[in-house]
Amino acid sequence: MTKTPSCIEHVAGAALPLRGNEIDTDRIIPARFLKSVTFEGLERHVFEDDRKALTAAGQTHPFDDPRYRGASLLLANGNFGCGSSREHAPQALSRWGIRAVVAESFAEIFFGNSVTIGLPCFTAAAADIERIMAATEANPSEQFAIDVRTLRLTGAGLQVPLTMPRSAHESFLSGDWDATSLLLANYEEVERTAARLPY
Repeated sequence: MTKTPSCIEHVAGAALPLRGNEIDTDRIIPARFLKSVTFEGLERHVFEDDRKALTAAGQTHPFDDPRYRGASLLLANGNFGCGSSREHAPQALSRWGIRAVVAESFAEIFFGNSVTIGLPCFTAAAADIERIMAATEANPSEQFAIDVRTLRLTGAGLQVPLTMPRSAHESFLSGDWDATSLLLANYEEVERTAARLPY
């Protein structure tokens, strides 16, 4: 059985604005939900504590706001995904339906964990992030498109340049981010290597 590695060249859809710097992984997925041996169901608990706190205060978290239901792009500010090194954070976001994150900056480990599951994380200038967030808040149904190859986001009359480390950029375009598919696509070579091992 072989599986062709999955190239990611475009991501499109509505966006969800999540304002605030230093949003850490414990807020994205609280630690008490890390006990499961699989990632199944994590999407139900994305930002659970933040959501409950805002509900108690009579406010609505963006992940509870029906205007952003079905959003594919997550917009964030600085150092998104900082804190504990937990792969559950990008897993929870991806399972909720997020297909890409655009932020001012990312914590390095969160970024790496996101690449591993095929969740592209792009950076943009603070002023551009503000413009995209404002456009989304004014019209939550606004559609955006990201061209991964050219690193450009378009929508709402905006054309925003994006950045991403070269190694991650190349891995999305080639499909090399998908380690499992790479192994399956080259399974005969894996078997030959395994046969040479002394154990």
